[in-house]
Amino acid sequence: MKKVVTLAVLLIILAVIVNCVVMRRYNSDANSNLSDLGGVFSVSSRSIDYSTELTGNLSEEVDSENCISLQNEFPYGKKRCWGIRRQPDNKTPIADPGTDKLLEKYGGKYVGDVNKKVIYLTFDEGYENGYTSKILDVLKENNVKAAFFITGPYLNEHQDLVRRMVEEGHTVGNHTIHHPSLPEKSDSEIEEEVLGLERAFTEKFGAKMKFLRPPKGEYSERTLSITSKLGYCNLFWSFAYDDWYRDKIRGPEYAYKMVMKNLHNGEIILLHAVSKDNADALDMIIKGAIASGYEFGNVEDLAN
Repeated sequence: MKKVVTLAVLLIILAVIVNCVVMRRYNSDANSNLSDLGGVFSVSSRSIDYSTELTGNLSEEVDSENCISLQNEFPYGKKRCWGIRRQPDNKTPIADPGTDKLLEKYGGKYVGDVNKKVIYLTFDEGYENGYTSKILDVLKENNVKAAFFITGPYLNEHQDLVRRMVEEGHTVGNHTIHHPSLPEKSDSEIEEEVLGLERAFTEKFGAKMKFLRPPKGEYSERTLSITSKLGYCNLFWSFAYDDWYRDKIRGPEYAYKMVMKNLHNGEIILLHAVSKDNADALDMIIKGAIASGYEFGNVEDLAN
């Protein structure tokens, strides 16, 4: 009888110890800024607002009350909106005054070597609209590598496509978990948005992320500093157009002409993969750029 009682007591003690260990781990995870891998596997694309994809003006300098632009002084914490002014005759677009020095300070890029006829293809993948498979097929057929900037929901819901990107030699970049305006987030929240996505990506594919594209093109010196210290190259762009509207279909010829008339040395092209026009025009764009004397580079060569 004593043995039975002793065994029962030992079992109770063991159960208490196990429960304490489990609760301690649970509480530790719950209190961690990166708990649940930043929440990547619980967030849905339906819960994220993509209506404001790019804040900055795509052809002229940015000039809004919420963003600093056209100033030589950069308040450290003030939100800025990425802005460029297009140039004729295949000349490099002009970024906001002082931007070159700011990006150089923190290892960011918006253009490659302007002395070489090399261009870089990048796609933003906030959510899936059914065209990424075709884009990947075209890239494979033309032996061109691209960078795809994904969000948390995209990684959560479309791991098959992300796996294709990785296995076919493309770069998978960080577009944060929830696609927020980074300047509106605290230092710890920025780290959670960036590192949470990276940890989930690394867990699934055993690879690291090197490039970050700030959601909406909104940034500040503070966000550049934080993400640079996290080991990221903030990759902006020297060409984009309003291609993120799912219901604005203007035909592949329109997309082709928009890209072709703005080709320039070192160009970093931003296209949105939700666009049917872009998917249908991509083969023409690649062949047209090559026929114009350009070659497609790998964004990995732009890493710091």
